[in-house]
Amino acid sequence: MQRPLSYRHRVITDDDLVFIRKLIAEHPASSRKDLSRKLCGAWNWVQANGALRDMVCRGLMLMLHRQGLIELPPARPIPLGFGQRRRPLLVSVDETPLRMSFAELGPLEVRQVRRTPEEALFNSLLQHHHYLGYAQPVGEHLKYLVYARGRPVACLAWSSAPRHLGSRDRFIGWEPKARLANIGLLAYNTRFLVLPWVTVPHLASHILGRMARMLSADWQRLYAHPIYYLETFIDPRRFRGTCYRAANWKVLGVTTGRGKDDQAHKANRPIKEVLGYPLVKDFRQRLSQLVAAELPIAA
Repeated sequence: MQRPLSYRHRVITDDDLVFIRKLIAEHPASSRKDLSRKLCGAWNWVQANGALRDMVCRGLMLMLHRQGLIELPPARPIPLGFGQRRRPLLVSVDETPLRMSFAELGPLEVRQVRRTPEEALFNSLLQHHHYLGYAQPVGEHLKYLVYARGRPVACLAWSSAPRHLGSRDRFIGWEPKARLANIGLLAYNTRFLVLPWVTVPHLASHILGRMARMLSADWQRLYAHPIYYLETFIDPRRFRGTCYRAANWKVLGVTTGRGKDDQAHKANRPIKEVLGYPLVKDFRQRLSQLVAAELPIAA
């Protein structure tokens, strides 16, 4: 029996193929990008905040093209250097050492800086002072700068959570359909940097506590949905994750070391600890619910 054709857990019917072929035929001058956006509009394929899922749709159309089920127009030449993101430029900041107690440091200001003039500073600090450097997030994400005494002291980046994570999925206890429907209600802490000239005991755990109180509301404002659960990875060869533990994050287990695109079922990267933090008491109930609407397709 032939398996149903699907992409990102959406079943593609014969009627869908007929519709896509007709869409392509009716817009012979359109690029692949334009066609994916038109298809998103026709199918109402949108994120919670109304933005088109055109990157996901483009992947679907490319898959169908490669299987000979539709014929896309030729790919248009990519301008030289297009798509190759430049490394963030160095932005100069005051690097005078801050060594003091948390009480002496004074009030903190936490700013969400994505899509603001301060985003360049955020990118620069991660690029030049985090051991992993800066990487442009894919999908939903937020960026935060923490200031003290008028100076940046820390950076945090949050993005969409990995779709599959065994220890996390077992801890939540959700069924596969619920995970597909609700994975967008989790946020992944991809970067956390306290700047190297800042030595303030308890600063990092305090910042994590502040994040837990404000992140969901910020996500709601930008992406039109809340966050119920936070997670991150810790490389135990480098770090103990003391600040996360002090902020009551729970160690759930370890990764397989295979990555999301593994085909060989063998570890090909460092094993990391998985830590999680629920933002609401009934997170398991909320994340295990299924709604009557069509399951969203993860970006």
